[in-house]
Amino acid sequence: MTNHLEQAIKDKTAIIGIIGLGYVGLPLIDAFVNTGFKTMGFDVDQKKVDQLQAGQSYIQHIPSKTVTSWLEKKQFEATTDLSRMKEADALLICVPTPLTSSRDPDLTYVEKTTEAIAETLRPGQLVVLESTTYPTTTRDVMLPILNSKSLTVGEDYYLAYSPEREDPGNPDFSAAGIPKVVGGMDENSLRIAVALYEHAVVNVISVTSPEVAEACKILENTYRAVNIAMVNELKTLFDRMGIDVWEVIDAAKTKPFGFQAFYPGPGLGGHCIPIDPFYLSWLARKEGLTTRFIELAGEVNTRMPRYVIDRLAEFLNQQAKPLKGSKICMLGVAYKKDVDDPRESPSFHLMDLLLERGVDFTYNDPHIPKLPKMRHHNVPAMESQELTKEYLAQQDCVLIATDHSAYDYNFIVEHSNMVLDTRNATKDVKQGREKIFKA
Repeated sequence: MTNHLEQAIKDKTAIIGIIGLGYVGLPLIDAFVNTGFKTMGFDVDQKKVDQLQAGQSYIQHIPSKTVTSWLEKKQFEATTDLSRMKEADALLICVPTPLTSSRDPDLTYVEKTTEAIAETLRPGQLVVLESTTYPTTTRDVMLPILNSKSLTVGEDYYLAYSPEREDPGNPDFSAAGIPKVVGGMDENSLRIAVALYEHAVVNVISVTSPEVAEACKILENTYRAVNIAMVNELKTLFDRMGIDVWEVIDAAKTKPFGFQAFYPGPGLGGHCIPIDPFYLSWLARKEGLTTRFIELAGEVNTRMPRYVIDRLAEFLNQQAKPLKGSKICMLGVAYKKDVDDPRESPSFHLMDLLLERGVDFTYNDPHIPKLPKMRHHNVPAMESQELTKEYLAQQDCVLIATDHSAYDYNFIVEHSNMVLDTRNATKDVKQGREKIFKA
């Protein structure tokens, strides 16, 4: 028997509310708008809402013309008025889930959002959490808050978990083109959530519970974190032996089976991979267990920025220059190449360490013209510097933290005194290789 919400989803008359208008929320809106749904965007940041209402995007891979088209088709409206969540038939939660200073899960945004939903929750609404979190969050954190309004899940309203799988800057995979895992609190919730996502996403995978879907997301990102930790640790060993770890990986990946290439870097970045393993280790402690393998990976990745700065000091010392007082330009503050996303970027850890050691610090990033404020870092007010011949020549070292495609590495090496490459970005540079050091 099809209920009212299912029929509205089938007819595409259901209104889709997206809570959290960031790197996950905006691509999700685009996926639903492109399939004919009307959407509402909710955020507590009035500046973001005003920009979107004016047809302006603040995320690089969602162009302003895309936002304008949503508005022109009258399929999108942004608001900070959370009481209007009752107007939406489905509410998809895409809010941050960071770590506390002690590396415990911080579910403040999820809890506050769920409380706001509970205030206006009405029969016939679907609520889906998309934010990365630990298994049991949907059942143990959200469900009690929503049930406080005397509505019954699976009968009056529906609750599910479906982890976001965004890869900002990847042109091969949009939100609509990435398979979606969905776990419902009950059979009705699962059926309705699957029916909704099937309209907007290429493939929907049903699992037996929210916990399985939550654990799936943790597994995906912990898998990457552990493998990156392995190559980061090998990098420190191979550096000491005079072996190029990137050349080793390129040789290993010629094996057509049993090997997947992961690459080292100055640390881990992005909104998930640096955080998820700590969610899992916290959950293990809560259950009276330890995840030694995962915790070790976290330790290895966390110490990489300090390794980079130690190598920088070593290379400067070889040229009779102290780190303190040296002019250091860092290339790239985004967490990965060709994006404007600074979340959990190792560049900010590098920046902290450099400023602590008294360097004359500047940066360049074509995707981030001004340094953003960051939750756990004291970020100075600073603008991206133009990479002129004169500017590069004035620097004691240019530190490549993010290997953006926009950089002309031949030009950079030619006009720099020294280049510290943490990403193997200069691998194709032929002239001036004596200036290039790796870390």
